[in-house]
Amino acid sequence: MIDVQFENIYGAPPPELVGAPAGAGQFSPLVPGAQALEQAAPGSLNGLALLAPPGTAERRYAIALALRALHRDARLIVLAPKDKGGARIASDLHDLGCALDETARRHHRICVAAGPGDERAIAAAIEDGAPRWLEEIGLWSQPGVFSWNRIDPGSTLLLANLPALSGRGADFGCGLGVLAKAALKSPKVVHLKLIDIDRRAVEMARRNVEDARAEFLWADARITPLTALDFVVMNPPFHDGGVENRALGQSFIQRAAAALRSSGTCWLTANRHLPYEAMLKSQFRRVALVAEAHGYKIYQAQK
Repeated sequence: MIDVQFENIYGAPPPELVGAPAGAGQFSPLVPGAQALEQAAPGSLNGLALLAPPGTAERRYAIALALRALHRDARLIVLAPKDKGGARIASDLHDLGCALDETARRHHRICVAAGPGDERAIAAAIEDGAPRWLEEIGLWSQPGVFSWNRIDPGSTLLLANLPALSGRGADFGCGLGVLAKAALKSPKVVHLKLIDIDRRAVEMARRNVEDARAEFLWADARITPLTALDFVVMNPPFHDGGVENRALGQSFIQRAAAALRSSGTCWLTANRHLPYEAMLKSQFRRVALVAEAHGYKIYQAQK
């Protein structure tokens, strides 16, 4: 373990590698209620332990934000599994103008650095990872958000098969708001909750879905209390920290069933290999495979 207790963390650094006291300030956009590192005043943080994201632009963005937020003498620890960005942390820090010490432990690369870094390089990394308008998909997006620079094929297939919806509904794991925009094309929809565990996704969806019927929630859809909905649309995640976790989608299905009223409908897109049929049939009265193409399936499930 690093022999320093960090009062600020980003993500969930393994406790056997980095010490953090109970109640440490959390800055990850994937932890509902966490502080936004983008909004931290320059020089305001007294140290930070950052579990680096695997994506290049997202990782450099987070490191650059951390360097900007730390005061000059504060320590920054950046770590990640070797095969999920850890092997590139040292070069990222060098590019940002930081001296560092690097070690390896428990399949992680661990870099200890101090600011202030190169202001111009830091500003460039922040600009590269910031929200932007993507003309090719007609949406606001940001590196790190699911399928941030394209409409993923599962959602594309669901869009092609989604009927006009009505009543009150929710989009579980709304991402950029692609499914929500389609649902709100129906004038019979009276209210739609867009829910995502990623703050950045919620912020982008808020820009992309300009509709008074939309409500945006930065929350974990698996534990968000909802009832009496007429419909749910979703493209549930099946990776957690880069590792496939089929229980995620199954939890989404259970929550959708609990949130829907009798005769309410869930529209679900999923990779063909994911075993969701049994869970759907255990939670819903009727389950229909509506479409199957390009490695994806579309299900309509009715309470």
